[in-house]
Amino acid sequence: MRKVWVYKRRSVKGWWCGWYESGNRKAKALPSKKLAEHYKQIKYTQLNSDVFTGQVLADWNQMIAEYREAKKVQGVAEGTLYEIALSLRNFERLAGKCNSKQIAQSGIDKFILQRGTEVSRPTLNKDIRNLKSFIIWCKKKRYVNNQIELKELKEEERPVKSLNDVEIKKLLKAMESYPSMKNRVLLALATGLRRGDIDSLKISDIDFETNSISTSSKKTKKSMASRPVSAEIMAELSKYVCSLDVGHEKLFCTKFNHRKWRKICKAAGLAYLKFHDLRKTFCSLLAQNGVSTAVAQRLLEHSSPHLTNKVYTNVDPVLRHAVEQLPVGEWL
Repeated sequence: MRKVWVYKRRSVKGWWCGWYESGNRKAKALPSKKLAEHYKQIKYTQLNSDVFTGQVLADWNQMIAEYREAKKVQGVAEGTLYEIALSLRNFERLAGKCNSKQIAQSGIDKFILQRGTEVSRPTLNKDIRNLKSFIIWCKKKRYVNNQIELKELKEEERPVKSLNDVEIKKLLKAMESYPSMKNRVLLALATGLRRGDIDSLKISDIDFETNSISTSSKKTKKSMASRPVSAEIMAELSKYVCSLDVGHEKLFCTKFNHRKWRKICKAAGLAYLKFHDLRKTFCSLLAQNGVSTAVAQRLLEHSSPHLTNKVYTNVDPVLRHAVEQLPVGEWL
């Protein structure tokens, strides 16, 4: 606790308030003792504001290390930890290494302005989300005050890229000579699984009697013991499994070949198609067939319905169908 005192100097009119600040002795003259006592209380509160607010002093490296450990305890994936570390390194580069008392709204605003000149708005928003999560954690640990606020910037809505029925048929036709790739695509279109989760599937995960698959997500750490799959897809999987040599554990013995994928997509007239677009196609087809967002969110294992609607759902065909329900013919 920093002390403040009131004293009177010889042969000098008035009263004085004295205190130490940043290692230097300071003083202020006041006309009366009553005013000096009042100023003493104000200065005492200012000098010891960290004690009254409960703000704890910690250096930058200590906060980063503790935050990383806290995220590890929560089970956050390594890829997400890397993204968080990258965002915090960019903050350190642009705003400088700050201790807990130096982290202020001005420094965060400076980071957002400078970082915005380097990257696109979606990337900047990702940095803001990571920094916001860090600041919220710091508030809980009493490292920063509660006055700091971060808000994501508005982005232009990007159209969701998904395939229609004609494009799906072209893609599958181009894969007739590649059975492993074809079954990967069928699983992505029929289940919405990520490519990494499809590659990690084992034959023992498939239940041909109940037409279901047991899945576990590497990214979200979520699992579904009995993910429903259509009978037609299970029939194709059954043919593929029967063609494999005896003793195989994994469903796909070879790694995903990016060069082969690009070659197939080019042959199907879909040169810029990404494998992840198949997951978006799955979600879009669910929405176009009247499936609720809650169900789609559960199947895609998303953390929020906002992500399901904004990033993964192409509702353009649904909008056209809705407009066509208007009785325009009767009007004319």
